[in-house]
Amino acid sequence: MTTAVVIGGGPNGLAAAALLAKAGLRVTPLEAAAETGGGTRSGEAILPGLLHDHCSAIHPMAVTSPALRALDLERHGLRWLLPEVDCVHPLDDGTAGVLLRSVAATARGLGTDGSRYRALLEPSVRRWDALAADVMGPLLRIPRHPLLLARFGLPTLAPAEALARLFRTPQAQALWAGVAAHAFRPLSDPLSSAIGLGILTAGHAAGWAVAEGGSGAIARSLEHVLRAHGGVIHTGVRVTDHTQIPPADVTLLDLDPGQVAALYGDRLPARVRAAYRRFRRGPGAYKVDLAVEGGVPWTNRLARRAGTVHLGGTLAEVAHAEREVATGRMPERPFVLVGQQYLADRSRSVGEVHPVWTYAHVPHGYDGDATEAVLGQLERFAPGVRDRILGMRVTRPADFASANPNFAGGDILTGAKTPLRLLLGPRPALDPYATGIPGVFLCSAATPPGPGAHGMCGAGAAASALRHLGFHGGRKGQDPVVPTTHPRGRGVFEAAKRAFW
Repeated sequence: MTTAVVIGGGPNGLAAAALLAKAGLRVTPLEAAAETGGGTRSGEAILPGLLHDHCSAIHPMAVTSPALRALDLERHGLRWLLPEVDCVHPLDDGTAGVLLRSVAATARGLGTDGSRYRALLEPSVRRWDALAADVMGPLLRIPRHPLLLARFGLPTLAPAEALARLFRTPQAQALWAGVAAHAFRPLSDPLSSAIGLGILTAGHAAGWAVAEGGSGAIARSLEHVLRAHGGVIHTGVRVTDHTQIPPADVTLLDLDPGQVAALYGDRLPARVRAAYRRFRRGPGAYKVDLAVEGGVPWTNRLARRAGTVHLGGTLAEVAHAEREVATGRMPERPFVLVGQQYLADRSRSVGEVHPVWTYAHVPHGYDGDATEAVLGQLERFAPGVRDRILGMRVTRPADFASANPNFAGGDILTGAKTPLRLLLGPRPALDPYATGIPGVFLCSAATPPGPGAHGMCGAGAAASALRHLGFHGGRKGQDPVVPTTHPRGRGVFEAAKRAFW
């Protein structure tokens, strides 16, 4: 039987493992931590019964992910829940940019900017099911829908600040700036619109969903698929040298490129090793989890019903904060993301005490105390919130790294999302998942399409591994170890091929 080993049990490693197991391989993931999930873990951080997401929390890109759909996670326990309002970006005067599930409803709330918003988003949202595989895969390939992809892709080439000029009202500009800031890049950079437009389009297609029971439910459902197809997961196994990896026909690495370079050393081709060692890190996250009695008293009432709230003020303020962070300076008023997942998933709360998830963008490796800066932004738009806080837990950039080496320096995106990295992944190559060692593939968020709980980096690496093994439409070429026909593998392989080749 053909075998696969997956090093790392984050969402991409688990997605890759589940897809390979479903295709008929015997798959063994090895995870260094005591539990799988990586960025998709949840737990009681402050009070008993109060459920907080460790990192990844809101999932507009995951609901429509071709990889997760191919695995049919809903049959394995995953349930997506939606808040009443997707996202709110409040301003100091009490108004806000408000993102609703419907493009038309969002446009109505943006007043004079509504028609421009619809023109920008509606065509891609309407065809998102056809477009998703092209957008959420490697860019250096022939797309399935070239005209659709071109229509979506042209605006992504613009710097986010330039695209913001499409809008006239401060509310629309701020709403766009907050979504674009998810890229952790200066809004003046080329392609800094790409991640924001992807989030907006996918979000309008499926909503800014949360996983019932916490983001850990995503990892649990992936584990369930894997085990249902014979996979065996080993936790508490830290691999520091390639000689510790069990022999297998293919090996997939849910690791950042620097770790891969350290793991394999001179076994990597020199050019690949050099590229992986030069891998650039992005800014960090400084997380503050809160237990808040009665919820956050936002001045803007729609923010009290929103699953996500962006705190950064005007377009100019957000752009300034992101520019400061990128140059290594801590802004006085950082951009802060707030998650109110409990509004969609009441099981996370304890009575009237609710878990509020926040993090600020800070410089890479920031070792200062940004707690007051985060609380200051909360108090700015929700006066009196401090009086409602019953407990707090702070996760500094170094804490992220100790819990997950892929997040070194607090870089929860696994690498700076510069224009070249967005286009090429960790190095220039036709196959961004290939490491140059036959049968060894990179599947972390350092590869296309990048960070998120969507599992598409793992799916892309799994597709490359299947191609390496000679699977064609569910058939294995010359390897006598694997039967020539894999009934279970045919559908998975075809889905992977459509998405990536």
